[in-house]
Amino acid sequence: MKFFIDFDGTITKNDVVDMMLERFASDEWRAVEKEWVEGKIGSRECLSKQTALVKVSQEDLRRFLKTIEIDPYFTGFLKTAQSFSVPVSIVSDGFRFVIDSVLQNSFQIFPDLLHHVPVFSNEIRWRNGKAEASFPDGVLCEHACANCKARILRENNPDGDFVIFAGDGLSDRFAAKTAALTFAKGKLLKFCQENQIEHIPYSSFKDIENWILTIKGTAIKGTAI
Repeated sequence: MKFFIDFDGTITKNDVVDMMLERFASDEWRAVEKEWVEGKIGSRECLSKQTALVKVSQEDLRRFLKTIEIDPYFTGFLKTAQSFSVPVSIVSDGFRFVIDSVLQNSFQIFPDLLHHVPVFSNEIRWRNGKAEASFPDGVLCEHACANCKARILRENNPDGDFVIFAGDGLSDRFAAKTAALTFAKGKLLKFCQENQIEHIPYSSFKDIENWILTIKGTAIKGTAI
């Protein structure tokens, strides 16, 4: 098995991109968000337009990110996954700068835990003092995603392992359709329920850690899953 984990609202307690927009962008970002939710634009166009509305320096954003909290059980989940040699990757429609900053702040005591956790995301850069979004190379996917999570799950599973995804929002729905099993909460949970997607509801990473311990314990006793 291998895990692919969403970042905003999954690893973090709240959606960091939304918090960033609320703090540093003009109110126009909400109208852009509405277009995306209604399916009028893809998340790539949405994020590109929203980032253009952000007025913040790199250093001010870095200071803001020090206030972001993660799920307190994520560290334990990561330790347990690594103890059983279960690969974990982070796959996000957000920004690498944000992810790195938040995780470095949160994992100062356990920095080695992050060494073997690949991150797949977009980027935020500053050009002439203005923030702008940049996206992974390659052909835009059929859903016009900023960072196609479903494609990442497919391309990073050459051995056909049992792929597990964990997420919380609408940007996670195509990954949930691709994974063999999804841990879901929030809007993603409702989507999975309405679309008959194989899923397990969860509230924190403690639930997912306990699931790993149960599955691996069963396998150790002789019943492979």
